[in-house]
Amino acid sequence: MKRTLLLGLAVSAFAVFSSDAQIERLTLSSMVQKTDDALMAEIVDREVIRIDHPVDGPELYFTHLTLEGTSLRTEEPARIVVTFAGGFIDDENGAWNSEAPSAADTAIGNRIVAFYKHLDNMGGDLEANALYASHGGLYRTVDTPKGVVVLGRGAGYAIDSNVRADELGASIKTLAKPEEL
Repeated sequence: MKRTLLLGLAVSAFAVFSSDAQIERLTLSSMVQKTDDALMAEIVDREVIRIDHPVDGPELYFTHLTLEGTSLRTEEPARIVVTFAGGFIDDENGAWNSEAPSAADTAIGNRIVAFYKHLDNMGGDLEANALYASHGGLYRTVDTPKGVVVLGRGAGYAIDSNVRADELGASIKTLAKPEEL
């Protein structure tokens, strides 16, 4: 409980004292321009790590999701690890992050779309492919008679309404910078 409170206070303090802190409204176009890629993938592994850092502090928790799937920009197969802040190693060790995707969204076996951007330092000198916009960068999918559908999250999210996966992939390819393809 103490760690959860401390993380919450740290996040709140950052939001108050940082002029750049704000909730970012994203369109699909802005998400594609700000990220390195988007994968249509299955979550095949999930690991929470702890970093004790001399400058950034002790007990920094991060969740790694191993994804296997296909790049929506290039249509190439990909195996990528994406990372977000927070997570629990066990009932006693971890930190809750209000911006992290839910445990249900990140369960092994889920088919998802994930947008990510490589960061040299997510905190604690952790270099990783960060899940962009935390929970706003991960979208669940469902199989339907008309094909796979990516579930939208509403106004302000890059995917605001449900869309067929093939249509989303075509849109992302069109929006990506030509030199990236």
